[in-house]
Amino acid sequence: MGTRPTLLVLFGGRSGEHAVSCVSAGGILDNLDRDRFDVVAVGITAEGVWLDVGDDTAPWRLHGREMPQVTLASGEPVALLPDPTRRELISLADGRRGETVATIDVVFPVLHGPAGEDGEIQGLLETAGVPYVGAGVCASAASMDKVVTKRILRDAGLATGEAVALDRTAPDLEPAERELLGLPVFVKPSRAGSSVGISRVTDWEDVPAAVAFARESDPKVLIEAGIAGREIECGVLQFPDGRVEASVPAEIRLTGAADWYDFDTKYLDDACELDVPAKLDDDLAERVREAAVRVFRTMDCAGLARVDFFVTDDGRILVNELNTMPGFTATSLYPRMWATTGVDYPTLLTTLVDSALASGTGVR
Repeated sequence: MGTRPTLLVLFGGRSGEHAVSCVSAGGILDNLDRDRFDVVAVGITAEGVWLDVGDDTAPWRLHGREMPQVTLASGEPVALLPDPTRRELISLADGRRGETVATIDVVFPVLHGPAGEDGEIQGLLETAGVPYVGAGVCASAASMDKVVTKRILRDAGLATGEAVALDRTAPDLEPAERELLGLPVFVKPSRAGSSVGISRVTDWEDVPAAVAFARESDPKVLIEAGIAGREIECGVLQFPDGRVEASVPAEIRLTGAADWYDFDTKYLDDACELDVPAKLDDDLAERVREAAVRVFRTMDCAGLARVDFFVTDDGRILVNELNTMPGFTATSLYPRMWATTGVDYPTLLTTLVDSALASGTGVR
């Protein structure tokens, strides 16, 4: 490694969160400390082709609340060699095939959803012997799967809402399962993010259609009971010396016509307000932070995570979901929570990359 590590920012991907990933990458590329890192930007097309797209972040910027129509179609085709003795990104272009584009020291895989956040890319990077930001193979896979996450957290004594993992061939809930959950319910793909494929159901007759919709993203479906509570999120950050700390919590408050925090509300509409920090009393805020770190450690995460909670009127803290590669767009809560905590965006990115370099690859 030279005086400045070469950082590969990897984004796009084959999931339904392709555009969100591209916009997250734009935020990261705009805020990286270029005095610390030499940067290579590689976008993965919806078909899975890796392209060296250069360093122009304009196509990946979020303009107001409008998600850009991202089309990753131009750039030099490249591949990362699965050879830990070389760590090379090579060209696949005609006339340059096999030439080294860069020797990679560390990767920031800002990939959201399946085929990126679920252990798949992490396994490739482990095989290539390249350190990377975020959770390892097992933690990524387990955290991406809402059914598995819920089982692990419950086994560790962490409270979650009532839920039923639907059998892969079942189109609907059994009567006893309906009795357990009550209405409304949320029907979710088990392995998707950004609220892709999720439906809020208020009539039992609508469950089969919601299950079919969820299965367009994942054959494995989770059905959760609706919870009356405040939606609280908390960021977790691992420092290069191994310390794990939680940010100030934030609260999502719906203000428009939306019934719940769906994809459009997250990224496009003006239907919610974000309180950063959340208006919680000091004791409750500290309990949320402690719970976030406990979730992070229970799932054996690394680098970063955003933990989503419901806080009920009687002060119960229920874990909703865990995100091992939260959004980094201009509106994303993870960098906003850390900025409010005292870690600005460029420092946050440097900390994440330095933590990845310190952790290395392999068993850790």
